[in-house]
This record gives sequence, C-alpha cells and structure tokens, in this order.
Amino acid sequence: METLNYFLPQVWFVILALFLFLYVMLDGFDLGVGILSLTSSDEERRGILMTSLSNIWDANETWLVLMGGGLFGAFPLAYGTILNALYIPILTMVFGFIFRGVAFEFRELARRKLFWNLAFGAGSFVAALGQGFALGAVLKGIKVDATGHFVGTTWDWLSWQSVLVALTLIQGYVLIGSTYLVWKTTGELQEAHYKTAKISAWTTLIGAIFITVTTPIFYQSARARLFEQPLVYIFAIIPLLGVLLVWQLLNSLNRKEERAPFVWTILLFVLTFIGLGLIVFPYIIPTQITIYEAAADPSSLVIMIIFIGFLIPVMLFYNLYQYIVFRGKITGDHYGR
Repeated sequence: METLNYFLPQVWFVILALFLFLYVMLDGFDLGVGILSLTSSDEERRGILMTSLSNIWDANETWLVLMGGGLFGAFPLAYGTILNALYIPILTMVFGFIFRGVAFEFRELARRKLFWNLAFGAGSFVAALGQGFALGAVLKGIKVDATGHFVGTTWDWLSWQSVLVALTLIQGYVLIGSTYLVWKTTGELQEAHYKTAKISAWTTLIGAIFITVTTPIFYQSARARLFEQPLVYIFAIIPLLGVLLVWQLLNSLNRKEERAPFVWTILLFVLTFIGLGLIVFPYIIPTQITIYEAAADPSSLVIMIIFIGFLIPVMLFYNLYQYIVFRGKITGDHYGR
C-alpha cells in the first residue's frame, strides 16, 4: 500500500502534465491564429485563417476538460484550492472561450462580419491572457493553511511576475500560430507569417530569458530547487537547448522551410514543459502541498487510470485522424467555397 501511495500520485502527475501539454500545443496555435486574425488586412485573409481552424479547433479544448476532470478526481484538494485562488483568471479564460466559440460560428452567416471578427480575435487574446495569469500565479505560489485550503486574497494572482508570464505565453501562442500558418498557407499570407514568426520567436525568447533569470532571484523555493543536486546540471542544459532550438527555428524561417518551423516550435514547448515540471515536482500546489498530500484514495486513482487508459488512445487517434484528413494547404479557393 505504501508503494501505491507513492507511485500512483506520480503517475497522475505525469498524466495531468501530458493533458496540459497536449492542450497548450494544440489549442495554443488556435489561440495564436485567433490573435493573429486581429492583424489581417482584409476579409479574405481573415477567412483563410478561420478556415485553417474550422475542422480541427473544437476538439483541441477537450484536453483542457480532461485535465480539469483528472485534477478533480486525482487531487481534489488541489482542484478546490487552485480554483478558489484563481477564480478571476479562470473566469477570464472561460469568457474568452465563449466569445471565440460563438464568434467562430456566427461570423460564417453574418453579413457584417466585423463584430464577430473582433470577438474571435479578442476572445482568443483574453483566453490566452487568463491562462498566462493563472500560470504565473501557480509558479509564484498559492497561499494555503496547514490543511491546504486557500488563505490568500482575491487579487493574489496579479503581480508583475504574472503579467510577464502572461505576455510571454501570448507571444508563445503567436509563435506557434504563425508557424502553423506558414505550414498551412501560401503566397503573400505565408510570407507575412514568416515575419510574424520571426518577431514572436525573438519576443518569446526575451520573455523566457527574463523569467528564467528573475525566478531564482525572487523565489527562494525555486532557487533551492534550481541549485539542487543533480538537477542543477539539468537546469544548466535546458536554457542552452532552448537557445539552440530558437536558433534552428530562426534558420528554418530564413530558409523559407514550411513544416520545420512548426516542429522546432513544438520542441521548444516540450523543453519548456520539462523545465516547468522539474521545478514544480513534487508539488501540486507550489510550494505548499505535494502530490502525495493532495492525492485521492489509491483505489480511486487506479479506477481512473483504467478509464483514462481507454480514453487517451481514442482521443489521440481522433486528433491524429483530423490532422491527416485536413493536412492540405488552405487557399483563397477553399475560403470561396
């Protein structure tokens, strides 16, 4: 039983991290394309951007739903505490989702599309902003009492650090959205997003460097974790790998490659998640409550693993099938039809 109490929370930590990564990777370029739609110069270009998402975007948010359900079932204490601490960022994200979801459907039938175009772009920006504030607050740490319940204030999530994280996350979404559009579009529109990809790559890199430098300075728990043996060697390698991946990404953009920039961006996201996971683990509520303290009963965790074990392959197959079926380029002809 002691082995299960130690092993099962780790398994669920990895599962939730997988759900979060798949959501950020898949819905991340959706949000990025939505934000980029605000910069489109005419309705035809904006229509191509929307068409590139029309057959795939609705399934991507399913991973976020799975993560929320998994967190509730596996770590109920963390679920209640995190929601209590992050009501405003989470509601901001939800309202953003509502705006972009409604706008996506209504603009197709609207004669005057301007309002719905702005609603989709603004909803994407607001949703990304809410996610960034929530991530920044979690990395900063949530104030809890001895029993793990939130004891902070309504505005604890708001700080200059959370603002920096939010802006960097938005730039990351714009980057993956731009590289996705480089892959999916042609002509002048593709050229425009080669440029936005380069700009967002630099802004994301600058934000990431600033976060990496300031985090150990202002947070003692992160500083202790970063310089802990043997993790100090891993944390020394991750920034170097990150710079190398950005260099490869910029080279691929300069060479006008189409798929490689998207692949390099995904690898950047993978590397970022590995770094964040190593910093946070074994806490589910940084830096107070561990996964072992917040975990549900082992029998519940086992039952949920059996259920998730069937669901994950189905979801992965569905996502993969979508991208295979709709893998072609999007042009003005597609929009016209």
